[in-house]
Amino acid sequence: MKHDRHNEFQRSLFLMLIAVALVVGYVVRLFYLQILSPEYKSKAENNAFYHHIIYPERGAIFDRNGKLLVFNEPAYDVMVVLKEVGEDLDSMALCQLLSIDLPILRSRFEAIRDRNINPGYSPYTPQRLLAQVNAIDAGRFQEHLYQFPGFSVQHRSIRRYDTEVAAHVLGYMSESSPSDLERDSLLALGDYVGKSGVERTYEELLRGSKGYKVMLRDARGRIQGRYNNGANDVKEKAGRNLTLAIDEGLQALGERMMQGKRGGIVMIEPATGEILCLVTSPSYSPVMLSGKEMGKNHLLLAYNPNKPLFNRALQGTYPPGSTFKPTQAAIFLNEGVITPSTLYTCYRGYPYMRGKPACHGHGSPLAVEYALTTSCNAFFAWGLHYMLDDRTRYPSVQEAFTRWKDYMVQMGYGYPLGVDLPSEKRGFIPNSEYYDKWYKSRWNSSTIISNSIGQGEVLATPLQMANLAAIVANRGFYYRPHVVHEIEGMPIDTAYRHKHYTGIAARHWEVVVSGMAGAVRSGTCHAANFAPGEIEVCGKTGTAENPHGPDHSAFIGFAPRNNPQVAIAVYVENGGYGATFGVPIGRVMMEYYLREGQLSPTAEGIASRMSHSYLSYRNAP
Repeated sequence: MKHDRHNEFQRSLFLMLIAVALVVGYVVRLFYLQILSPEYKSKAENNAFYHHIIYPERGAIFDRNGKLLVFNEPAYDVMVVLKEVGEDLDSMALCQLLSIDLPILRSRFEAIRDRNINPGYSPYTPQRLLAQVNAIDAGRFQEHLYQFPGFSVQHRSIRRYDTEVAAHVLGYMSESSPSDLERDSLLALGDYVGKSGVERTYEELLRGSKGYKVMLRDARGRIQGRYNNGANDVKEKAGRNLTLAIDEGLQALGERMMQGKRGGIVMIEPATGEILCLVTSPSYSPVMLSGKEMGKNHLLLAYNPNKPLFNRALQGTYPPGSTFKPTQAAIFLNEGVITPSTLYTCYRGYPYMRGKPACHGHGSPLAVEYALTTSCNAFFAWGLHYMLDDRTRYPSVQEAFTRWKDYMVQMGYGYPLGVDLPSEKRGFIPNSEYYDKWYKSRWNSSTIISNSIGQGEVLATPLQMANLAAIVANRGFYYRPHVVHEIEGMPIDTAYRHKHYTGIAARHWEVVVSGMAGAVRSGTCHAANFAPGEIEVCGKTGTAENPHGPDHSAFIGFAPRNNPQVAIAVYVENGGYGATFGVPIGRVMMEYYLREGQLSPTAEGIASRMSHSYLSYRNAP
């Protein structure tokens, strides 16, 4: 009996402990939810307060000469308190006044009610129904507000463009997507953000920070007035202005000459890495992707077979052709494969492989400087042969080719250069593993000889080609290319002030410079010459073979030869010889910039001819 009473006492004690533990656990959980939990605290604050957002002025964008390119214009948001909207809402009349379609209106009402998208939703407080309504539609709507209880109009601003060029540099804005909202907690439903160009890269600097007025809600979510007499309000902070390195006049000239063609032009200031123009063709007017017609226009551009939204200057990957030869000359000199006086033979082609790759007629044998001047294919094929196949230099072709590849990477090929614009492509520089896979480790220079002349597997963007011109101009180093010259009130990223060295001695680059000067003086780039006795130009043509159609026309160059101010790359798809389009376009662009916006009659004639020369393209890329 005593034993039974003891067991009963233990069971009672055990049950009491369980009950106490449950109560304590419940109290602790309740304390956490009500006092410590940020989620529930946030929800409680959302119920008690309404934050009336005040949008700051977005930063303006100027060109390098102070010309205003992008600015703000007054616009309006249409707000709605759903609890005050009558059941007899005339949706069609509302759509007509605001110039929108009925499905869009319905989707906006659905988005407002979706707490996953709009966590601060309350039917008793103003919600943004439509963003960035223009002044005309907003004014018309305000005259009829008495017909639409629950609706109001709130002031804000939208982007406007005072230029018809540089759309891919400037970029465009559109309403934030669900992924934008998830990525950036400072965004809200209806906010507009940069989607491309500098509008996207410098989004946080351009947009500034929102302000807000804290309004007090009652238990049903209705606004009762200012909280704490405005002591908790936050003032908005305007975005920072940007000054681009782009010269609008130069950009316009490049876009004019690239009309009716596909390709790109990139001009860089070698001493800073600043991009003076970045032309991609075909392009579009930046005005198309602003205002109420933006959505429709974006669809038109997206489905255009010529791909005007595709930034060929940064994303187009092409065989560089003979514009690649300066890299080979510098590598062979630095590796000791050749000296400036080394002679190789050329009999209209590479003799070691029975004339392949082929070459045009010129003197033979020849040294590296003259090989650059005449763009001799055989010379650079010989160079690659002796670098990769001479076992006294490297124990295997794989190690020799890795050394070659490393030089190319140091010159900015094979990886993105890191320009301050989105979606830059890396091009392609193969490595030894790539060829081991394809040729089962049985390969040599003859297997990949086309790489020596910028064909084969090698691919580059126009930006990378322009960067090579800047490297030669600087005799062996470059700054990371960038389009922003100045940010209001703060320095630009130090990454754009850092010199990137190629690992090749300056004296070897001087040999390359002499060869490129000769190409303009009396070789394949002769059309890039200015008048006798004027600025000395250095250049290199490229006629890149294209298995899908006519060859591509390419040119790289810089000027003046000493103390260079500009470096340029021009690439015209299916343009034929480099001298057909690449050289004349490059010559006009350099003259315009070096003569501070002035063109000689000769250059103006070339510009006119280029702008009226249209190429036929059967298929989109």
